[in-house]
Amino acid sequence: MSEMLTIQGDVESGFGPVADAFRRNFAQHGEIGAAVAVYAGDRPVVDLWAGHRDRHRTLPWERDTIVPVFSSTKGLAAFTLASAVSKGLLDYEQPVAQYWPEFAAHGKGEITVRQLIDHQAGLSGLDPVVRLSQIADLDGLAPILAAQRPAWRPGTRHGYHAITLGLYQGELLRRVDPQHRTLGRIFAEDIAKPLGLDFFIGLPADQGLERIATMAATRGMDALRYERDFPLRIGAEIAAKRGFAYAALSNPRTGSPARATRREFLEVELPGSNGVGNARALARVYGAAAGRTGALPLDDALLDRLAAADTADDVPAGDLVLHIKTRYHLGFRKSGGEFRFGSDKRAYGTTGLGGSFGFADPATGLGFGYSMNRLGLAVLDDVRSRNLRQALLRCTH
Repeated sequence: MSEMLTIQGDVESGFGPVADAFRRNFAQHGEIGAAVAVYAGDRPVVDLWAGHRDRHRTLPWERDTIVPVFSSTKGLAAFTLASAVSKGLLDYEQPVAQYWPEFAAHGKGEITVRQLIDHQAGLSGLDPVVRLSQIADLDGLAPILAAQRPAWRPGTRHGYHAITLGLYQGELLRRVDPQHRTLGRIFAEDIAKPLGLDFFIGLPADQGLERIATMAATRGMDALRYERDFPLRIGAEIAAKRGFAYAALSNPRTGSPARATRREFLEVELPGSNGVGNARALARVYGAAAGRTGALPLDDALLDRLAAADTADDVPAGDLVLHIKTRYHLGFRKSGGEFRFGSDKRAYGTTGLGGSFGFADPATGLGFGYSMNRLGLAVLDDVRSRNLRQALLRCTH
């Protein structure tokens, strides 16, 4: 297959190692279809795509192919929330209840915006079963979110709010936005349109499904051949239907990730988990942030805060949901510890289930984006993404 692979796109001089790593991912790591992009500020220096957008390898991955990127959406939601902070509509250090009084129920009155978006609020799961149709009814969903009891004492631990984070962010923004726009609409109008991003949080009705790559689960011998990091403890909790991981990943009921290319899943706004777009869009937005181009509706003080090196709260006991050590900062992951990306600790971004990733590297002014349709099993550091990031680092050092 590697001999027949045709890589499409462009690479600026000096970034050839990224193209080499991209090709090796297909030859050695089971890539089906994928794209990688790197922006230096507003300028693309890597924009590549290859492979197929279906498991049976009959439909080519094309320049305009988009794909679900799951939790890589969280970074774009974090930028959207940051735009409200930059406008003075929100303050990270103020209680959520200041903007959403009903949120104070069950002892949540002191939870700050920062604690909420940094996965410290204990709201990683919901007690009542919530379905996609309920997520579309924002007025009906808000009381369910506000009534949730924290699963641990807020601010003392953290645990990945895999699906719920975006729902809480969305309601918070809807309340402070002067037009009461949803998070997906704010993103579309204030970030995606000005930057020309081919990315949606809530797929519009006029967007067809035919250019969206379908996801492929990694099973059987492919798992043994291509994977080294098996999330056994998470799998055990899901199988036993108990524990923080099960609560965070099973409700709201969004369906199997392998069936993510369904309109009923993509059309609702799940700002933590159902964005659909491409590597180019991820790299473009992170490049604008890292390069301080002025294209994002964020002031320099806010960008300084996102890039601060040592502001993530280290929780030695680890992540209660993912069962590994993680570092969160203002809605993003920060480089450090066992999961390093970019040039230094100023780098920030978010990963997505299966392997997708986008991040800003303020030290170099580069933004990185990777999207694919074979669902890897690693919790954070997918080998394909790591190969590309390490190649990029060699290009800049």
